[in-house]
Parts: sequence; structure tokens; C-alpha cells
Amino acid sequence: MRIDLHTHSTASDGTDSPAELVRNARAAGLDVVALTDHDTVAGHAEAKAALPTGLTLVTGAELSCRLDGISLHMLAYLFDPEEPELARERELVRDDRVPRAQGMVEKLRGLGVPVTWERVAEIAGDGAVGRPHIATAMVEAGVIATVSDAFTEEWIANDGRAYVDKHELDPFDALRLIKGAGGVAVFAHPLAAKRGQIVPERAIADMAAAGLDGVEADHMDHDPETRQRLHGLAADLGILATGSSDYHGSRKTCVLGEHTTDPDVYAEIAARGSGASPVTG
Repeated sequence: MRIDLHTHSTASDGTDSPAELVRNARAAGLDVVALTDHDTVAGHAEAKAALPTGLTLVTGAELSCRLDGISLHMLAYLFDPEEPELARERELVRDDRVPRAQGMVEKLRGLGVPVTWERVAEIAGDGAVGRPHIATAMVEAGVIATVSDAFTEEWIANDGRAYVDKHELDPFDALRLIKGAGGVAVFAHPLAAKRGQIVPERAIADMAAAGLDGVEADHMDHDPETRQRLHGLAADLGILATGSSDYHGSRKTCVLGEHTTDPDVYAEIAARGSGASPVTG
């Protein structure tokens, strides 16, 4: 089995529609794919309706969190999307994305970057607007060559010149909410230094004690040494280690199935999730 547990669609900042994503996942030889858009479940219904024969969909979301000033992402799988407390928090984060993006556009314009909120909103479409949409507008304006070039201190990286904070969950609150909705929690790309400050390992241990199910070890932003380190940390803490592509369509260079999750680990995730079940086409 080939299992990819971290992908994005146009419901947030990917470029494939949910239907295109599941079709592309099957074409890429995947047996299981998780749809984990940022702070939203809006793409789940379309993905389920378009699910190709033989492909299993794991529903989920990537929740925006912050611990001691450090931004981090928590992958939540197989939770009940209707559970009111978690739904309310997702809505708060999504609602804050628009004024946050507008603030970054305003800062960029103050730095001489000819981007407009109207164009950023057009690029985002019906998806939850995020920094990749702003970065795409910057590429179109000829300011930078690639979307990745926007994520520097010069532009919109964490604490960059045009960065603006958004509402984010405390990860321990996120764990409580995910568990309360019957979900499974995995810390996304926890040691990705290129994304800015990283959460210390002692904090990961504290999260494990609070119910964290796993860490995303095999990821494009982790070098081989970091992946090995995370697998060892997961073993020491008695939690799971997953692998995923973090696919965003054409917006990033990663491809579906670039990193995958061990079938036994996936089986444990599926067994732990009680808020929803995987769906097979």
C-alpha cells in the first residue's frame, strides 16, 4: 500500500480541486490519501463524490497553532466535522485569514510591491486565503521568481517584513478539541527549520503526554538526518511516525506520494479515529 496523509486542495491553498486531487492521487499510484486543507473541511464532500475505485480517502484538516510565539501545524484526522467546539475554532481561524491577508498586502504595497487584495482574493477563489495566494500574486507581479521565494524574512515568512499574525490555537487546546471530536492528532513537519523557529523536543514530549498520536517524520522539509531523529523520538515517546508529501498541486515542487506512511501506522490511525471513517471508492 502507498499512503500519503497530508495534501491540500483549492479548499485552502492547493491548486487541484478536491475532485482533481483524488483522481491525481490514484493516477500517482496511491492507495490511501488524506485531504488536510488548512483549517477547513470544505473540500471533503467533493473529494468523496469523485473518489476513484480503489482509493481510500482519510478526511482531515491541518490546524493552525502557536506555542510560545512559534507557529506550528497540527494534522487532525477522522474527527467529527460537526463537533461544535472544534468547528467554532476552525471558523475563528478562517475568519481571521482575510484581515490578516489584507494586512500583509498592505505591508507589501508599503514596501513597493505592486500586489492588490482584489488579485489575491481572485487567486484564492472559494478557498481559505493564505500566504501562498499572496506569494502567487507576487510571482505574477514579477517581484519574485517562485512562491517559495516569498517565504523569507524579506517578505512574508514568520516575522518577515510583511508578516501579520493570525488567530491560532494553543496546540494543547487543539489536542483536546481533536480528541473531543474523535480525531487523531499528528504534529506536521515538526522540525522543518526552513519554516522558522521550531518547537523544542521537550514540548513534543509534553504534547505526547497530552494525547498527541504522532509526528510527521518523512517530509520534504526534513533532511535524512532529521527524519531519522524524528523516528527515534517517536519510538522513545511511544507515538506514531508518519510520512506525507504535503502536496499543494503546482504551487509547490513536492509530488503526490513523495513520502508515504507505513501501512501498519495507517492502520493504527484508522483504528484510533472514531469521529469519522475512511471512505473507499
